[in-house]
Amino acid sequence: MSLRAALLSGLVTAGLVLLTVWIFELPLERAAVLAPVLVVIAGVVGGLVVLWTKVGWESLQRREHPWRVVALAVGVFAVLVALSLLGLKLPRE
Repeated sequence: MSLRAALLSGLVTAGLVLLTVWIFELPLERAAVLAPVLVVIAGVVGGLVVLWTKVGWESLQRREHPWRVVALAVGVFAVLVALSLLGLKLPRE
């Protein structure tokens, strides 16, 4: 392993630990002990993102009008964000 790769791995791991401390308000020592688990979880999440991005891209390429699908998805997302920012609350039963 090269020195550059080792330094980069150490920085990424330290970043994951600090991000975990910040998000979950854990003590730094406990997050440092969990560092191997955090690295594995980050790898799994990254792999899932790559997998589903590839599946979505290939599915989109097989469509007759792919830009309509993209426009519809972006439109639905924009409506959801706008309604959330406006404070719309659904009735509770």
